[in-house]
Amino acid sequence: MSSNPAGPLAGQVVLITGSESGIGRETARIFGRLGAAVVLNGLQAERLEHTRQALAAEGYRVAACVADVTDFAACERLVATAIDAFGRLDVLVTNASISQRAYFADMRPEVFRQVLDSNVYGSVYPLKAALPHLLQAQGSVTFISSISALNGMPSGSAYCAGKAALANLAHTLRLELADSGVHFGVVHIGFTQNDADKRVLDAAGRPVPIAHRPPRWQKSQAEVGAIIVRHVRQRRRRTVISALGRLILVVHSLLPRVGDWVVLLTQRRLRKFYE
Repeated sequence: MSSNPAGPLAGQVVLITGSESGIGRETARIFGRLGAAVVLNGLQAERLEHTRQALAAEGYRVAACVADVTDFAACERLVATAIDAFGRLDVLVTNASISQRAYFADMRPEVFRQVLDSNVYGSVYPLKAALPHLLQAQGSVTFISSISALNGMPSGSAYCAGKAALANLAHTLRLELADSGVHFGVVHIGFTQNDADKRVLDAAGRPVPIAHRPPRWQKSQAEVGAIIVRHVRQRRRRTVISALGRLILVVHSLLPRVGDWVVLLTQRRLRKFYE
């Protein structure tokens, strides 16, 4: 299916960090299908170019930029790519991040910082670089968070801390820029099918496969991408994906001790879920 020049997002320009693969790639595909021009981003030049070519072959308007989103100068180049290619920027989705599979007591401090930086500065720096253009367009910003940020998750301390910070950041920006017309939202993603080569960091910073997730609990990348796009189009403040995520939110808000008891029980009985 090619892009629709008369689609509901025709004329819009969307920048998605971490879009060379996975959820980011599928989100970009859906934005393109709705008529938006899309700017892709990633760290692996070959994979990023493969994704760009694939989306272009499907008829979408697409550009790409290799950039480390924890480097502000690189983020300035990334935003410049959008402006040079399409002349404007309307939507920023900060999707790029590093996850972990390690208990806090075992983690090297530099690994904790690497994970935290990717999740916090990996959103802050692209936004700082893009904000003047988003203000001009009265555009939209969506931070991709996780349901694990709602209640914490053993073996995910830095990741959960970083993802939780994004929700507070979005709230603060809504207050500071209340009269700007810019939308700030957060999507808390649940368990999602991953690319086969998806890796997270262990306590020493080595890439390892993600911990076990029951397939019946997982949404497809395309399903998650569609939810993200709907969230942006509706300019929602918060979207929590999956029934499990919504249950976590309710239990954490109303019965936090019960929520902790459930997590501790699963930690003892379903160790492969965390380790």
